[in-house]
Amino acid sequence: MAIRKSLIHHWVTGLIVAMLFVSFSMTGCGLSNAEKGALGGSAAGALAGQVIGKNTTGTLIGTGIGLGLGYIVGNEMDKKNKAAQSGQ
Repeated sequence: MAIRKSLIHHWVTGLIVAMLFVSFSMTGCGLSNAEKGALGGSAAGALAGQVIGKNTTGTLIGTGIGLGLGYIVGNEMDKKNKAAQSGQ
């Protein structure tokens, strides 16, 4: 019984994260690449943390790491786009 509850918990957590990611990424609310990267990175990190750690701590750590890395990558893309626009 405990294994079944744990499995259901994992699926529900993953489903919620996936739904949040899709809903935010599909809205045309003018997010920068840094913000999109932070959203995508945190969602991917949460899923990876849950799969690897199989607990809430792993999910939270994965979310934090994904958030940071996603923001860094997106911010660099924003800088590159801004430099390309100003160079024209």
